[in-house]
Amino acid sequence: MSRRTLWGIGSARAFRVHWALQELGLDYQTKPVRTRTPAMETPEFQLVSPRKKIPVFEDGGLKLFESCAIVSYLARTYGAGDKQLMPIDAAGQARCDEWSYFVATELDGTSLYVIRRHGDLSEIYGESSVAVDCAGEYFVRQVAVPEAEMADGRPYLLGEQFTMADIFLTTCLTWGIRYEQPVPELLLAYRVRMTERSAYKSAFSICYPDI
Repeated sequence: MSRRTLWGIGSARAFRVHWALQELGLDYQTKPVRTRTPAMETPEFQLVSPRKKIPVFEDGGLKLFESCAIVSYLARTYGAGDKQLMPIDAAGQARCDEWSYFVATELDGTSLYVIRRHGDLSEIYGESSVAVDCAGEYFVRQVAVPEAEMADGRPYLLGEQFTMADIFLTTCLTWGIRYEQPVPELLLAYRVRMTERSAYKSAFSICYPDI
């Protein structure tokens, strides 16, 4: 039995962790807990996650909750040889972190999750067309930043190397498409390339078994 366990399927944030684990070729157990389902109310899950959120990742005695922190931990701990999710030099790692934080804050938290909170989850957080519209406008402005970065024809966000920043960006582009946000053509093509990776497909089959 693997020492690594990932709690969570069926969400973009859980998918990021599945994808990273697959890219690194790591063995792990999957606990198929979905957000806002009775599985979150079980004593077993609440013992692991008192905040009742996914993903939760356990590696021996370590327990982590935030998807970006989990993927960063995996990249730093298990990247080796031809299986790396960030550059090996300090400057490259800083750039990888910079883009990862950008995607997590500007595209995910400030844009797309606002749309989700006051759209799909309006019965919980309240309906606000103003908040949704403003978040959509902000998404358009911010998604133009990685578009400009990749206008030189580079295959990945940091250049020639696939990194965790690509995992974060791809999941947000998918999320943006789902919410009918205008994703630039260059990034649509980039997303197609990312979804053709074998690790992406393996992670997708685990995280979204019903699709």
